Amino acid sequence: MNQKAARGKILIAEPFLGDPNFERSVVLLCEHNPEGSFGFVLNQSSNLRLGDVIEGVYVDFPLYIGGPVEQNTLHFIHRLGDMIDNTVEIGNGIYWSGDFESLRTLINIGKISENDIRLFLGYSGWGTGQLDAELGNNSWILSDIDAATIFDSSPQQFWRIVLKKKGGDFKVLSNYPTDPRLN
Repeated sequence: MNQKAARGKILIAEPFLGDPNFERSVVLLCEHNPEGSFGFVLNQSSNLRLGDVIEGVYVDFPLYIGGPVEQNTLHFIHRLGDMIDNTVEIGNGIYWSGDFESLRTLINIGKISENDIRLFLGYSGWGTGQLDAELGNNSWILSDIDAATIFDSSPQQFWRIVLKKKGGDFKVLSNYPTDPRLN
């Protein structure tokens, strides 16, 4: 494998992964270091809306399942840069977290659209060496990503979109059926 896991990369689940938490998922890595890794599944929507979990929000943005860890916590990524106080730059126009009160105000006054932000319940996490081992076992396809691809693409087609964008054999893999027995 030529590429290394790093902040701002995405993990694209192999079609044969076999883990229901990550089937056909694409995970944005927000941190990867010797102690472990964490990120958010970009394409698993939930049945909940922001107003279902936070009071005082007057716009109902969708919520996504960021991963199987601590699904009682709320996280967000965005492409708004310093418009939100205390944000962390991930790279390629993608930002993570920030001051939630600032976010709530900007949402309520209409300064943030649904295509500028993605909100998550929970996150995906890996302990020391765990993600590197999974990459070594070819459980994930590592790739680069930019803000436009994340925020302007259909979450339902996202797995296929990022594989097609990667090109070559990955473009063919993007058409692999969810259940090949049904072919």
